[in-house]
Amino acid sequence: MRSFTKVLAILLVIALAGLGVFLATWDIPAPSQSVEKVLSDDRFPR
Repeated sequence: MRSFTKVLAILLVIALAGLGVFLATWDIPAPSQSVEKVLSDDRFPR
């Protein structure tokens, strides 16, 4: 039972390391839509 727990812990560490490498190297594309929002003049004091 102890060896099963050790193997499971090692697999968990490897999976987390792989996930970290994946997230560090993933090239997430930038948003391509522009966002425009109209702000009323009442929100800004003069």
